[in-house]
Amino acid sequence: MKKSDLLTRGTMSRLFLLLILAISFAHSNFSQNISSAPTEEKLLNGLKLLMFDVPTSEKVTLRVRIQAGSAFDPQGKEGLMKLLAANIFPNSEAKEYFAERLGGSLDVESNYDYIQVNVTAKSDSLVTAIETVANAIVNTDIDKETTAKLKARQLEMLAQLEKDPGYVADRAAAARLLGTYPYGRPEDGTAASLAKIDFADLAGAKQRFFTADNATVLIAGKMDKELAFRAVRRFFGPWLKSDKLVPSTFRQPDEPPAGVQMVESPVADRFEVRYITRGTSRGSNDWAAYWIAAKVLEARMGLSLPAGVGGPVSAVSMDHILPGTLLVRLSGTSNNGAKVEANDIVLKTLSSPVSNNEFQTAKQAVAASLEKRDIYDQWLDMDTFKIDQPAKWRERFSATSLSDVQTVLSRIKSQPMAAVVVSSTKGA
Repeated sequence: MKKSDLLTRGTMSRLFLLLILAISFAHSNFSQNISSAPTEEKLLNGLKLLMFDVPTSEKVTLRVRIQAGSAFDPQGKEGLMKLLAANIFPNSEAKEYFAERLGGSLDVESNYDYIQVNVTAKSDSLVTAIETVANAIVNTDIDKETTAKLKARQLEMLAQLEKDPGYVADRAAAARLLGTYPYGRPEDGTAASLAKIDFADLAGAKQRFFTADNATVLIAGKMDKELAFRAVRRFFGPWLKSDKLVPSTFRQPDEPPAGVQMVESPVADRFEVRYITRGTSRGSNDWAAYWIAAKVLEARMGLSLPAGVGGPVSAVSMDHILPGTLLVRLSGTSNNGAKVEANDIVLKTLSSPVSNNEFQTAKQAVAASLEKRDIYDQWLDMDTFKIDQPAKWRERFSATSLSDVQTVLSRIKSQPMAAVVVSSTKGA
């Protein structure tokens, strides 16, 4: 073999190695950029701004989170905050505008804890995106005609949801455990509650919750931070701040009724079982222990199911701003002839101490799910749930011990629970 050939191969090998190192370095830098602390600013009206510099990003991300969700629906008018969220961009033309003109996307999400506008756009369209979103939020038009259209759209969605036995079971379980406590009431509303809502209710909720000091704006991507800050000040600056604090305390629910609640299934050959008990809040010291405990219960439930029950089983800690629930779900088909005793199965899963193997397996599963959580939403969660920065939040998770999880499971076993079975009696 010629010496020149050896030199060529050696050079190529070094170049290949350098290329691999460069790609790895760029990837690690990108991860570091989006997880490091952002530049933080605050407007005179109390609006908080977080800016992440991500020079490798092709598009910019803009998110506006309003720290109030369906937990603040007036009793008897459930679904109000969902309608208010939909009213920010009530027409499909807005999504088309962001896709076709700004080269990005638009989405509005809402849940019990917050309302959030999510936008992406080309880097050179950032100022336009900020102006468009600010105008939609600060100067939201609320009128009778639009409200009627949004209610009709929400009713159509509800009609589809109520055909799903899983949705019916989740709603029945939450209501049985929590009653009129915020998380016991449907965030999407009901036909009866939506009928009671008019445009004046939306206008009142907007005035109360859509205030600058009750919101956080996040911008991430390749951008001129000074330009972005000036745009936020210009277009969000006129947003008024609140003149009074919004209460965040609610009357605690009574203990749930004893016995299993039977609910008719909308699908003849499907059954759903729910076992639900009080949980914790996202900002509590034991949030991680609840998440891990749920995974332990899920694994044990899977091993305890009677033969012939083929549906999936899951357990999840549904934490919110206030203490939420721990929910166990079991699904299946009723034509397999298997009899499912929810109480017996769940109580068996709580009867024995957690082994180290169970703990480590469950903790790894939760860690994997945490890694998939959007980093920008994690930063926004700080204001919503009053929690630590993402890095410190993960450190608290890592410090959670087997003893912490066992304490949570012992607590769950000792407190009131509610059970719901959704199955069809048609043809029985």
